[in-house]
Amino acid sequence: MPHNTSLSDWNGKTVWLVGASSGIGLATAKALHARGAKVFVSARNADALHAFAREHAGALALPLDASVPASVAAAAQTVLTSGPLDLVMYCAGYYKALRATDFDLAEMLRHQQVNYCGALYVLDAVLPALLKQGSGHISLTGSVAGYRGLPNSLAYGPTKAALINLAETLYLDLQGSGVGVSIVNPGFVETPLTAQNSFDMPALLTPEQAAGEILAGWARGEFEIHFPKRFTRWMKALRLLPYALYFPAIRKFTGL
Repeated sequence: MPHNTSLSDWNGKTVWLVGASSGIGLATAKALHARGAKVFVSARNADALHAFAREHAGALALPLDASVPASVAAAAQTVLTSGPLDLVMYCAGYYKALRATDFDLAEMLRHQQVNYCGALYVLDAVLPALLKQGSGHISLTGSVAGYRGLPNSLAYGPTKAALINLAETLYLDLQGSGVGVSIVNPGFVETPLTAQNSFDMPALLTPEQAAGEILAGWARGEFEIHFPKRFTRWMKALRLLPYALYFPAIRKFTGL
């Protein structure tokens, strides 16, 4: 199994979380701050970010729009001028259930801009500095929805599949550079995004539980951090099925 350098001592480390106004990003920011990290938080919701900064001494709010390169670059410049960056986590996300029978190009592109292109803008802004310093860690937030095609995931799933592939390639390319890479693939977590779902979500976790899994994965040096295992292992097993078995299985399980 691929391994990064273990990340367990966060005291005095500089971390930047993009997409930290709610859900997994916010919970992870709180967990890292509690462990002594200097936390920069970014998202579009400036009020939520400033509230976090007021409640967490030393934290700094950097509002941005992840789909606007200049906005990301400006925030990154503030982070990088504060000293070496130890971790950048991209967890900004957008989700709306969509099926091909209701194809909506604007929705498809909105998902792409926030979920995937935003990660590219962050990489463009910080990767040269990480390579120059010869250290740091890049963590991207994917989803088990990126493993294979799923109903209602026409817009969302492909962006998460792209992030998984991106992380895999980054990991291979950055071996020996001192820069670590991880991909976080959660199952269902209670967030504003999943609150839209009208179906029962198996093995649903709280954001705090998700943050605990993520920090544990970083401490173990894992490349892929997936949870909860009782759900994600089933999703991984489905990935191995040939299409002749996969498509009927998904139709049976989802009823779609």
